[in-house]
Amino acid sequence: MSLRYDHIGQGYALSRREDPRIAARIARALGDARTVVNVGAGAGSYEPTARHVIAIEPSDVMAAQRPPDHVPAIRAFAAALPLRDRSVDAAMAILTVHHWDDEREAGVRELRRVARGPVVVLTYDAEVSGRMWLMAEYLTEVAELDRRIFPPPETIAQWLGGGRVETVPIAADTPDRMLGAFWAHPEWVLDADARNATSGFARQSSEVVERVVATLTADLDSGGWDAKHGHLRQLAEYDAGLRLVVAD
Repeated sequence: MSLRYDHIGQGYALSRREDPRIAARIARALGDARTVVNVGAGAGSYEPTARHVIAIEPSDVMAAQRPPDHVPAIRAFAAALPLRDRSVDAAMAILTVHHWDDEREAGVRELRRVARGPVVVLTYDAEVSGRMWLMAEYLTEVAELDRRIFPPPETIAQWLGGGRVETVPIAADTPDRMLGAFWAHPEWVLDADARNATSGFARQSSEVVERVVATLTADLDSGGWDAKHGHLRQLAEYDAGLRLVVAD
């Protein structure tokens, strides 16, 4: 995971800015926790600044993009957190579990081990995200990959010993250009910076990316995309599969 984000993390903080509506959902789920470990903390998006945070991030490239008002990140991996049992009030992991490879279950169980209170995981339901036009019609490779690497949200809840799964709609005007946020903005696919700040595109070969860009460019120029999906531009928000798993 560290090497992966050393490659795809360049410029991540510019395109993947925190959406205050999603941040509010995460803050509510954390409750009154004062000490929080943020695992896979990355550049610090969605990390609470009014709580005592321990940030865990293995990638130097990602950690270097953390804002000056965020704590420095400890280099460690999710499956072996350098914390004692029940040593923090809460734990959080934001769009990161799918990058833990063979250590996904072990890492999620580590979140539960170290937290006395809530564990909050933001992830995707790959069955839902795979139905979004981009993955269903243009980038089928990501839909297939996501089904392999994203544990179902219900499985994450089971690993945590129980919990609830909440649907998190993505707003059309979100400042966080995660791949699910492309639902109303096909033009973002043509923006290399936007593409490269998503692991879905960044993990594909150049041949796949060039094919998707060329096909979508032609469909936008011909009006074909808008004829089929233009109604999405009128929506304020959309369920692209983003899910919040909360184990209190």
